[in-house]
Amino acid sequence: LNTEGDMACIPQEQNSSRVITIVFLALFIDLLGFALILPLFPSILDYYSQTEDGFYLSLQRGVDWFAVMVGMPPERKYNSVLFGGLIGSVFSILQFFSSPLTGAVSDCLGRRPVILMTMGLITSYALWAASRTFGIFLLSRIVGGISKGNVSLSTAIIADLHSPKARSKGMAMIGVAFSLGFTLGPMIGAYLAMETEKGEVFYLHSALLALMFAVADLIFIFFLLPETLPKEKRVSSVTSGFQAAVDLLSPLALFQFSAVTRGKESPSEENLQNLKILGLAYFLYLFLFSGLEYTLSFLTHQRFQFSRVEGVMLHCPCCALVTLMKLCTSGGNGGEKTKHLFLGNQQLLWV
Repeated sequence: LNTEGDMACIPQEQNSSRVITIVFLALFIDLLGFALILPLFPSILDYYSQTEDGFYLSLQRGVDWFAVMVGMPPERKYNSVLFGGLIGSVFSILQFFSSPLTGAVSDCLGRRPVILMTMGLITSYALWAASRTFGIFLLSRIVGGISKGNVSLSTAIIADLHSPKARSKGMAMIGVAFSLGFTLGPMIGAYLAMETEKGEVFYLHSALLALMFAVADLIFIFFLLPETLPKEKRVSSVTSGFQAAVDLLSPLALFQFSAVTRGKESPSEENLQNLKILGLAYFLYLFLFSGLEYTLSFLTHQRFQFSRVEGVMLHCPCCALVTLMKLCTSGGNGGEKTKHLFLGNQQLLWV
């Protein structure tokens, strides 16, 4: 890896806007590739079910048994949604464990080399493109979950910026990248699935495009992203970083904000209590919204027989509204001259 950026870390103020732009574009490209598969999940599971893939069928029997144990209605459509949710959860669980560890390594080695190493997503998308059995497809999701540390590292890069104003703007732009990626990615994925040649699996073009996005993202980061964590601010060893990451792997420690209280600038008791309340509210919001968003494609596919494109068109207005709200929120962080043009934080939260 090229780590020459270590020798010339960016000035604290001068290049903040450049770093924010690079992180925004890199994350947007990454999320475009990641979101291509979202409208295809129900059809992918149907595909492996129809091909009578042995590994898929054995897992399906296990899911059927679990559904009976928890009292779900004995209908195939419900079991298909449960199966799809479990497959999606594999990716998220692995990301939950890998992100704090990659963050700990970056605290020691620097952001740039570690974010380049997390581009193992290239392998994940290559496996997806080559998958003709469910086992290979599941392996691609596992590799992707382990490698998906660039989102947390993007947040860490923004947190390295010196100016509070730049950090605020950078965090808002990360949110905008998510909204745009999850708006455009599913649309592109659904369209490409319609353009499949005879004899090709319907998801091949989407998988190849995701692979191209990952390669382009790697090249973009390699040549343009500077190192943002100076050597004097890094931890002495990876081991000490792993010890700090334990607070990010324990759900109890997460809700108690243990990592924050053990930092150099521990918040007051009142601020800590407010953080806990906001953290719980945000967790419940993401818990409910992600469940709704993920199962919506199954609902429209099974109950209303929507095509992939029709399902995505139902999804797009919501994502477009979220993107607009993100842009309004980020505009409100631009300084005193722009604050009067936007609602305050509490009003935006209610909206």
